[in-house]
Amino acid sequence: MVADALLPTRSFDVACRRVLEYLQQTVPLGGWAVTRVIGDRQVLLRAEGNAYELPPGTSLPFTESLCHTMVEGITPRIAPDVREVPQYAEMAAAAPLDVSAYVGTPIVSGDGWLFGTVCGYDPSPQPEALRDQLPLLDLLSGLLSAVLDADLSATAASRELERARHEAETDALTGLLNRRGRDRFVEQEEDRFRRFGDAAAVVVLDLDNLKTVNDLQGHDAGDEYIRRAGASLAATVRRDDVLARLGGDEFGIIAVGATPDEAAELVGRAERALAEAGVSGSFGHAPYSIVTGFPGAWKAADEAMYAQKRARRAGLSGTAGR
Repeated sequence: MVADALLPTRSFDVACRRVLEYLQQTVPLGGWAVTRVIGDRQVLLRAEGNAYELPPGTSLPFTESLCHTMVEGITPRIAPDVREVPQYAEMAAAAPLDVSAYVGTPIVSGDGWLFGTVCGYDPSPQPEALRDQLPLLDLLSGLLSAVLDADLSATAASRELERARHEAETDALTGLLNRRGRDRFVEQEEDRFRRFGDAAAVVVLDLDNLKTVNDLQGHDAGDEYIRRAGASLAATVRRDDVLARLGGDEFGIIAVGATPDEAAELVGRAERALAEAGVSGSFGHAPYSIVTGFPGAWKAADEAMYAQKRARRAGLSGTAGR
C-alpha cells in the first residue's frame, strides 16, 4: 500500500492549493491566483500572497483583465515590467490593483475550452530572469488541466448516479423531485460548486390562487392546478436544471450553469408557460455565489419572490381602488 500522503491528488481544488503554494515559494510575487472565466467575468477561486486583498469569489470583468489579452495570444505570458507591453500598461493603469509585473497562463480543458487562468502579480517590476519561469508555468498549468479533466469526468459520472437516485425522491402529485431530493442534491453539490466556481442560479415560484381553486372547485381541481404548473415548469427548464416541488404551492429550480441574465430569461419563459396553462405565480431568482453558497441563494430568491408577490398584490389593490 502507498501512504496517503504520497497518492496523487484527483481533486482540482487541492491541486490548485498545492500549485499556488509551490509557486509562491519558488517564484515569490505579491500574489498568485487561480481564476475561473465565466462569460465576461473572471472569478477568483484561490489565491496566495500578501500584497493584495482578494478573497475567493471576487469577480472582475474579464475583458479588462491582463489575462484576457494573454489568453488570446496578443500579449506575453510573462511581463517582468508591464510598462514595456503597451496593452498591459494600459490595463494596469485602469486596474483596481497596483500591478507592475504579471505572469499568466491559461487552464484549458481536454476538449479545448478555456476554464480559467493561473496568474501572478506584483506591485513592483521584477528582474528579467522572471521570464525563465515559462517552462515551469507550462508544466503546472498542464498539471492543473489534467486534474481538472479527471475531476470533471468523475463529477459527471457521480452526478449521473445521483440523478438515478433522485428518481426515487419524487413528488407523487407532479412526478418532480421533492424537497428531500432537492436538499440532498444541494448538500452533495455545494462542495463541487465551490471547488469549480461554477455559475448557477436559484429560482423560487409560489403559485397564486391555489386556495381559491380548492375552495371553489374542490381539491381535485387544486391538484390539477398544481400538476399543470409542474408540467409547464418541466417543459421550460433545461436538461441539467434541477426542478423540485418543495411542498404545497411552492416550486424551486437550480439553474445549473446559468448566469443572472440566463436566470431572468428562464423566469420569463416559465411565466409565459404558466400563463398558457392557466396558472399564475410569483417568481424570485438569485445567483449562486461561492461566498454565500446555496443557502444564501435560496434565501435571496425567496425574498425576491415575496417582494414580487407583495408588489403584485399592491398593484391589484390599487387597481381595485380606482
